[in-house]
Amino acid sequence: MKILVINSGSSSIKYRLFDIEEKSVLAVGIVERIGLETGRIKHAVGQQETARELRIADHGQGLREMNALLTDAEIGVIADPAEITAVGHRVVHGGEKFSQPTRIDAEVIAVIRELIPLAPLHNPANLQGIEVAMQVFSQAAHVAVFDTAFHQTMPPASYRYAIPDNYYTEHGIRVYGFHGTSHAYVAEKAAEHLDQSLSETNVITAHLGNGASITAVKNGQSLDTSMGFSPLAGLIMGTRSGDLDPAVVFYMADKFGMSPEEINQTLNKKSGLLGICGSNDARDILERQAAGDEQAKLALEMYTWRIKKYIGAYTAALGRVDALVFTAGIGENSAYIRQQSCAGLENLGIALDANKNNAPGNSVAEIQTNDSRVKILVIPTNEELRIAVETLKVLQEKNVQQFPV
Repeated sequence: MKILVINSGSSSIKYRLFDIEEKSVLAVGIVERIGLETGRIKHAVGQQETARELRIADHGQGLREMNALLTDAEIGVIADPAEITAVGHRVVHGGEKFSQPTRIDAEVIAVIRELIPLAPLHNPANLQGIEVAMQVFSQAAHVAVFDTAFHQTMPPASYRYAIPDNYYTEHGIRVYGFHGTSHAYVAEKAAEHLDQSLSETNVITAHLGNGASITAVKNGQSLDTSMGFSPLAGLIMGTRSGDLDPAVVFYMADKFGMSPEEINQTLNKKSGLLGICGSNDARDILERQAAGDEQAKLALEMYTWRIKKYIGAYTAALGRVDALVFTAGIGENSAYIRQQSCAGLENLGIALDANKNNAPGNSVAEIQTNDSRVKILVIPTNEELRIAVETLKVLQEKNVQQFPV
């Protein structure tokens, strides 16, 4: 059985084709710069990579170009699109409607469309990808896997805001949380590594990339998470401010005459690491910090300070922490940020080993000292695999968790 995983963004389509029977990844790629003068496609089959530049007018053309590569006589991995049994779609926002992966039909599409006001930057692109893919791969079953679904286990004390009740009951203003597919995946891998049942495992999962969030996972379920009503809240990110006193928004409007849209753009696109030091590339910032750049140093201090505060808060919330997990681009690759995020947490039972931290390897790695009460793990995330497995679960009522990473 072949399952295609699609992550459709506003100007890009990421994809990965899995063969479940062969337990392998057949192809992986990305269609970029959709709608711009010059688009780009990167497609890989094993070690063989193909790159093309051409104008890609819309998502429909992007998916057709992807399909052409998958079925190409020389580099293709399937003879016919009908070989694809199912397509798993990443959908950012499922609101309170979806707590599980869901087979897509007209009703599901209508609900995803209704949720656009809660995710205006993401759901329209996700929905466009779904609608086009259902035409291109009309023979396949289509399944939506929602970023917010994992966090639907949070209790009201975690997800409610202290604002008038009707804003929640009538308008759905609450904490939804995001990156749920990644948090769920690494929590499960942590439990496997610890040789524990997921339902008896407490972990703190830190997804650190250009977008970043941290989640308290109690007995395998999301208890609390740093992102909120939108992906803007919580940790400092590449271009997002993270947690902010709401009064700052009113001050920006009154003092600088900024419109709501200008404030929104500033907090989402011009803040975070970029706003502090002029760059949102962690590698660049780390190099500048090592060379004595004070703004880069400040950016990293603020970034890791915020992570450390959440680790402390979630340790208190969980009571018992079996493991602290670092994942995603920065979490997996930056020893310095892991070290600074854990520094001074020894009284909480979190003690990092510098030598292990500097060489964690490519799979699940322990980087804590021998006497640390809490395991500190580096786990590469694999959201596409998680989406493929969740898609298969929707199609078949059997345990597919043995599908290897």
